[in-house]
This record gives sequence, C-alpha cells and structure tokens, in this order.
Amino acid sequence: MEYVRPGTTGSRYRGYAWAPWPTAVRIGPGPNARGLSRKHILSSIDASLKRLKTDYVDLYQIHRWDPETPIEETLGALNDVLRSGKVRYTADLHGWTRLVTMQNHYNLVYREEEREMIPLCAEEGIGVIPWSPQARGFLSGNRDRTGEGKTVRGKTDDFAKELYRREEDFAVAERVGELAREVGASNAQVALAWLLSKSVVTSPIVGASKLRHLDEAIGALSVKLDATQIARLEEPYVPHEVEGH
Repeated sequence: MEYVRPGTTGSRYRGYAWAPWPTAVRIGPGPNARGLSRKHILSSIDASLKRLKTDYVDLYQIHRWDPETPIEETLGALNDVLRSGKVRYTADLHGWTRLVTMQNHYNLVYREEEREMIPLCAEEGIGVIPWSPQARGFLSGNRDRTGEGKTVRGKTDDFAKELYRREEDFAVAERVGELAREVGASNAQVALAWLLSKSVVTSPIVGASKLRHLDEAIGALSVKLDATQIARLEEPYVPHEVEGH
C-alpha cells in the first residue's frame, strides 16, 4: 500500500507520505521479487518514489518477517535508505536509526499482542498502528454464526474465516453491536473507539472501499468510551493461538 495526500506529489512536498513494506510475500517473477534482502529493499523504495511522484516518504515499513534474510542485512539496508534521504523514519543496533512503528494484528477479536508486543512498544516508545481494526469487517457484522456472509467480503474473504471463526469471536462481535446501539454509533465506530482508547495506539490502519467508510471512521473520533463500556467490550474475549503473522 502506498499513499500520498492528493495534490501534494512532487519534490517540494514535505508532508505525509507512506509507502510501507518491502514485502516477504512474492510480488513478481524471479528470486528478487520478494523478501527483505538489500536488493529488494533498495529497488522497492526507488519504485515507490517513482509511482508516488515524490522524492521521499515519511514512513517506510516492512510487512512480514523474512526468515531467509539475515536481520542484519535487512536493518542495514533500511538504515542506508534512511541515510540517503529517501525515507524519514523507518534498530538501536550498531548505531543504526531506530525503528519507530509496529504494525500489529490487534482488534477486539484478536488481542494476543497485549501479552508481549504492545508492552514492549510502550516501553520503547514505538508507535502502534494496528492493521485490521475491524477484523476484516467481522466486527461490523459482515458474517453471522452460521458462517453466512452478509456482504461481498463476508462471503469471499477466506482469510477472515480462518482468523475469526470461534464461538467466542462471535460473542465479541455481538457485544460490539449491543454497545453500538446503546451509544448511537455504528459497530465500526465502536471498534475503532476501543482501539483509540488505548494510549499506546498511535493510529489504526483503516481500509475503505467507499467514501462513507472514511466518514464513518472519522466519526469514531467523537465516540468516547468510559471504563465500564471498555470492560464490557473486553469481557467476552478468550485467548487465541498466535495468528495473522
């Protein structure tokens, strides 16, 4: 995913641009079209800058761990990209620049990050930007207990069905719906408001396929949950196996 705010492309732009992930998932033919090798990272940032029509990005992230590339090679390449001026932020290791963000799998249905990763981020001052804050639409009610999807994504997203499928998961989604009706908000807004109530969360990564989805997400900023409501949302949760990584 790449993003530049509309109307701000070009070398004079000095605002927000985000081009995450030299990815560990194959994105093309050949041995260098995947992973976190030095070659792939360096070629990926150049390609991103060309597509974005800008001369740097503010934040550059790796999307997946790459077990086939030594971590020293990955961190060294990221450090070189930053030193070149193509990236503003991207270990304290060998005097390299610190990593500043963590893209966590974190939402009301999956909270295993609370065990170790989120406390570590809080201690080290690392920004937490959770992906799938709506659990791929599950918390918005796109699938019922029978497994029947109520939206196109609910019917076709097999990965979501692997991640969010247990009886306890549906209990969490139903609790979100109950509270949403009480506070006069949508399920999506309550799920986002819960994340935003966590001081360690910098910003959730919000996906949208329609303009109204963005308006709805912005509306979540006005939904303020008290301690009792947060406890009610969290009460049905049952620990999971580590998934989504």
